[in-house]
Amino acid sequence: MPQITLPDGSHRSFDHSVTVFEVAADIGSGLAKAALAGKVNDALVDTSYLIEEDVDLSIITASSEEALEVIRHSTAHLLAQAVKQLFPEAQVTIGPVIENGFYYDFAYQRPFTPEDLKAIEQKMAQLAKQDFKITRSVKSRDQAVSFFKDLGEQYKAEIISGIPVDQDLSLYQQGDFIDLCRGPHVPSTRFLKAFKLTKLAGAYWRGDSNNEMLQRIYGTAWVTKDDLKEYLHRLAEAEKRDHRKLGKALHLFHTQEEAPGMVFWHERGWQVYLLIQDYIRSKLKDHDYREIHTPEIVDRSLWEKSGHWDKFNEMMFTTSSENRDYAVKPMNCPCHIQVYNQGLKSYRDLPLRLAEFGSCHRNEPSGTLHGLMRVRNFVQDDAHIFCTEDQIQSEVSSFIDLVYEVYKDFGFTEILVALSTRPEQRVGEDILWDKAEKALEISLNDKNLKWKLQPGEGAFYGPKIEFVLKDCIGRMWQCGTMQVDFSMPGRLDAQYVAEDGSRQTPVMLHRAILGSMERFVGILIEQYEAKFPLWLAPVQVVIINITDKQAAYSQKVEKILKNQGLRVISDLRNEKIGFKIREHTIQRIPYLLVIGDREMENGEVTVRSQGGEDLGSMTVEGFVERAHLQLKSFE
Repeated sequence: MPQITLPDGSHRSFDHSVTVFEVAADIGSGLAKAALAGKVNDALVDTSYLIEEDVDLSIITASSEEALEVIRHSTAHLLAQAVKQLFPEAQVTIGPVIENGFYYDFAYQRPFTPEDLKAIEQKMAQLAKQDFKITRSVKSRDQAVSFFKDLGEQYKAEIISGIPVDQDLSLYQQGDFIDLCRGPHVPSTRFLKAFKLTKLAGAYWRGDSNNEMLQRIYGTAWVTKDDLKEYLHRLAEAEKRDHRKLGKALHLFHTQEEAPGMVFWHERGWQVYLLIQDYIRSKLKDHDYREIHTPEIVDRSLWEKSGHWDKFNEMMFTTSSENRDYAVKPMNCPCHIQVYNQGLKSYRDLPLRLAEFGSCHRNEPSGTLHGLMRVRNFVQDDAHIFCTEDQIQSEVSSFIDLVYEVYKDFGFTEILVALSTRPEQRVGEDILWDKAEKALEISLNDKNLKWKLQPGEGAFYGPKIEFVLKDCIGRMWQCGTMQVDFSMPGRLDAQYVAEDGSRQTPVMLHRAILGSMERFVGILIEQYEAKFPLWLAPVQVVIINITDKQAAYSQKVEKILKNQGLRVISDLRNEKIGFKIREHTIQRIPYLLVIGDREMENGEVTVRSQGGEDLGSMTVEGFVERAHLQLKSFE
């Protein structure tokens, strides 16, 4: 006689075993009709799942947080069913849910084409409308192997053969299609209303380049068609804002095969980089940081002592000289402790804030490299604060204020915050982890910030607060971090003389605001579509003459503006004015100053904004005042 406890605390009792669907129907016919799945004691299950004992139960509907996972899982099977109907000789392999969608890998004798993709999507829509009931069955491992071999699905049989022999397997069937899957799935295909196949790609069987190449079809699925439309709009916006395309078109940077994961900065891109660096440097001075610089190649023994070698050695670039092994630094913290250790410190010296624009190298897999967003060489706006336990709260609090101040200046106002706690593989005693996690939690609560807990996601040496930026098209970028470390200073012999004369180990706070400078530039390019605000624009003003007669006056104006601190170039080419305006508009220059005979005679300029707005004629002094007011509003 199971008793069902619902999310609102109410109970439903039955004198027999009951399915999730039957519980939903007992609550109300509307809920039963809307039920996609169930959540029994925190485990997602089908609506056909049989409840035989007391449980906590949530009915998953389209409004539930878990709905998307169930819908996408089911849509992947719908894709496979459509492929098998259109291409019966294709073999299905695996089809997992991924971020924002799903994919399925197929073995087929010829490459799928974009036209095939359209046909498959149309077939999926037809199958969904047929309202096939989706049913679950269970087979033993050996039964499942034989079943799929009989179907000619050799890849599926190979997957199952690797599962322990004593394990039963679940299969899901819809119409004429049946597939191995852990589930759960929606009750029928009618729930699958909003999906789109997005692209084709190649994928090696089981991810091994020695195996045959399969064909991967990617798709996305959503609860409603409006959700799908919004997502496709975000995809189109992301494509338009792709920092790699804009970086090349606007001559900001490039990458090439001879230096994988390394950036070749061009003049204008490097100007943006330096502006950001100078901005952060000014904030460091305001908050009493001391900027340092440490070596990029350090003896292996230091990385072993710090604990990084055991954790990160596969990600390190290494070299040797004179019978000594070295590593190119993947992070800056052990080197900062070496600076701290020069000279005995007193409690009066703390907190000591050491900052560095530290160049780091990590041997990221080549397949993960992505423009500026994932590189092998990057610079962190890194800093380490050495302090006493009593100073942790005030230092973390001050840093949180700094983070929000910086993000606002760059145009980010929606910040998501998470607290990541101890991972399984870690260094340090649990009592120290307790202190560190509690300190960060108190700091967040004192600021009245909303935050989520991420158990097990902390660094190996300490818990951390993560700051995630939400950009203008809704994407999330994890940038800032604050980590409390009770362990590494002791491992590397850092000490200070306490007020009572005893030798104590300082706490080290690892913190970054932007994270990787390279990645942050990429984020800004996409956030602004390279239409940077005036203070960040590599070229703020272009002066354009109409004929050669205005060349000398144009150069005079250029000199005046440069003397006023503006970044200015003149385009004195013998080209039509319309051509020059279009070209510099495409280059995202904030202001175009057009000079003809009338402007030259009146000592004026005609001003056009980046968006094409004609701001009319004004004196040079008037334009300078306008620009300075715009820059002052940022300060």
